Amino acid sequence: MTGPLGRRSFLGAAAALGGAALVGPLAPLAQALPTASRPDALPTPPGFQPEGIAVSPGGLAYTGSLIDGAIYRVDLATGAGRILTGGQGPGAMSVGLKLDGHGRLLVAGGGDGRIRVVHAGDGRVLATHQAATGTTFVNDVVVGCGGAWFTDSFNDVLYFLPAGSGSGQAPRAVALTGDWVPTPPGGQVWGSNGIERTPDGRALLVVNDNAQALFRVDPRTGAAARVPLDGGSVANGDGLVVHGRTLYVVRNWDYAVDVFTLSADGRRGRFVKRITDPRFDEPTTAAVHGGRLYVVNAAFDSDWSNPATASTIVSCPS
Repeated sequence: MTGPLGRRSFLGAAAALGGAALVGPLAPLAQALPTASRPDALPTPPGFQPEGIAVSPGGLAYTGSLIDGAIYRVDLATGAGRILTGGQGPGAMSVGLKLDGHGRLLVAGGGDGRIRVVHAGDGRVLATHQAATGTTFVNDVVVGCGGAWFTDSFNDVLYFLPAGSGSGQAPRAVALTGDWVPTPPGGQVWGSNGIERTPDGRALLVVNDNAQALFRVDPRTGAAARVPLDGGSVANGDGLVVHGRTLYVVRNWDYAVDVFTLSADGRRGRFVKRITDPRFDEPTTAAVHGGRLYVVNAAFDSDWSNPATASTIVSCPS
């Protein structure tokens, strides 16, 4: 998110992204409904402000709350859902989240600088890592390139949690260098936000809200190269989704999703179309499942001090 923190009255700040990944031991739904029969909008619980999204191959969607870090799971075929993990205490958030290949959710903790590992089946918190302290906002995550990678919107680093390392190993910081546009210190300007893998899976893509640009990052070194885009925009870019060679950029304050075709290595992109929908309400992240795009509405301008306030995940053609 670009601009001053005061644009979001609830947080006093912005948050961003999510996506889909493999879920390992969770079984696919036995009787999933045809796509045409699925709900077009999935309400989240009252008092639960959603931000990120992860979807299993079987059609179970997970989203986290910016208010207290709770996690909600919903069946995309039926709309039936429940709170999987309860609130994590004062100041806790669940921002971006992804599923790994071991049936775990990797959850970015926002301003508390934490990363949580959560069992996707029963909601148990398996581990909590303190990735950063001080002025920080651990914002989004992608699984790939050897583990899980997290952005920090106030610091020019990525946090890397190796795959298969067990819940006890702490993440390490990888500095963003090369063409990366530095983020001014102090937590007043948003830098890195959404993160994804390139279509060939060999590098990372990170949107920089301060630069209003997309960067390809070498996971071995942190060196970043600006990705030239033929048309479209990543301004106010929040969540990123790569599906095949298609990149979806969720542009929160623009109430839109810009769609690009990428080269296999992610070094260039071409604008395809812009998705708008009257149901978008400060959309932050999205996931592709069953030929549909599921977009999370964080509804930043709503009155989240009212415990009855609720939001939605909306389904639209991809």
